[in-house]
Amino acid sequence: MESPNRKSSPKFVKSTSSQPAAPSSTRGAKNSPPRPFSSHSGVLQKPLIKENTKPFDFKLHTQERAARRALFNSTVAIKLCIIEQQKRQVEKLLKMIEAEEVRMLRKEMIPRAQLMPFFDRPFFPQRSTRPLTVPREPSFYRKNSSFISCR
Repeated sequence: MESPNRKSSPKFVKSTSSQPAAPSSTRGAKNSPPRPFSSHSGVLQKPLIKENTKPFDFKLHTQERAARRALFNSTVAIKLCIIEQQKRQVEKLLKMIEAEEVRMLRKEMIPRAQLMPFFDRPFFPQRSTRPLTVPREPSFYRKNSSFISCR
């Protein structure tokens, strides 16, 4: 029939009984009713009637998330608008300061006539009150001729 090295899948056999067959593993259900087997040992019976399944009521959070995202986007847009306004105000202030500095520089650059010196009073320089510099002899000799240092 079958070789012992091959894995066989469970086979389904039509059953004359009215009970549907359950899978052979008992992992999930601990107190399950006994499973019907066919005349062959270990072969499951094919269920006759398939039960209609009802989907679970599920709620997607896309609408809530979209509302939160819209709120976040609006707050970010407001913050960016405020930052842009502050930048414009700072630029306007710097431009006004620069214009004022240029105006002051231009005002200072206007050539003006210098006052005429007074020729009726002659200039007499005053004698300095600082003491005179005392000259001293330079020392050109070395104290130790064997030691030469390069600093």
